[in-house]
Amino acid sequence: MLRDLLNKLPEFVTWPCDEINYIWRHGNRDVPHEEFTREMATDSVKKFVRNAVVRLNQTVPDAAVIEKTCATTLRCGFVHEVFPDSKFVHIYRDGRDVAASAALRWNAKLDLAYLLKKARYVPKQDLFYYASRYLGTRIYRLRTGKKRLSTWGPKFDGMNEVFKQHDLPTGCAIQWMKCVQSANMQLAELDPQQVYTVSYEDFTANPVEELSQLCTFLNVDTDESTLESITKNVSTKSVGKWKSQLTGEQANSIHDVAGSFLEELGYQIDPIAEKLSSGI
Repeated sequence: MLRDLLNKLPEFVTWPCDEINYIWRHGNRDVPHEEFTREMATDSVKKFVRNAVVRLNQTVPDAAVIEKTCATTLRCGFVHEVFPDSKFVHIYRDGRDVAASAALRWNAKLDLAYLLKKARYVPKQDLFYYASRYLGTRIYRLRTGKKRLSTWGPKFDGMNEVFKQHDLPTGCAIQWMKCVQSANMQLAELDPQQVYTVSYEDFTANPVEELSQLCTFLNVDTDESTLESITKNVSTKSVGKWKSQLTGEQANSIHDVAGSFLEELGYQIDPIAEKLSSGI
């Protein structure tokens, strides 16, 4: 949502696909998770990623490039090493809403059109590697009859074991918690003038005001009428959807593993989970 809003302003440009994780992983593709360290940003990796950004930037000269790949939450230091002058916008959301939404994505059917859009940005040197992995995954799902994806979203170290030990929404909540904690920790080490943090709930409740403040942080001049126009479809309808998408048992399980962190971020742990489980 936030990327798409910013991309409506002439000062920005982005890729015509949701994420470019294949580009970020070039040179480190065999690492089984996304927790890249600064040391993994070698000279060759830096050159490759920077060239990809330059090519996009040349399509709209003088525009700033927006890059939204969720796995960046696990490797902010690595990304900063590649682009030391970049600015980081960290938008976080209630982990229960994230878990409910992510669980749907884990069970989603293949979206071939979306996959082909992303495939355009797979480095040529890595194309066979990813194609063979994808094929192997498809064969495995057909043979076993499993509908759920083998993995989805940012992959933290040890994620496979977490999803073996917990139900899907709880695993997704832990995945969310790992990502937000990692981002908070790594972004705290950067110059505060390079970091902007906002909650999804605050942004959707006051989109014009929040986007105006963000544009100030990004050194972009805007007027209120423009902001009102591009944020007119921003809605709070997705806030709190977990209450209708999760069972009481699932919500209580999430509170057990991530309740303290939810409260740390300002989210209320209320008796709603008990009401859901009792059918009230």
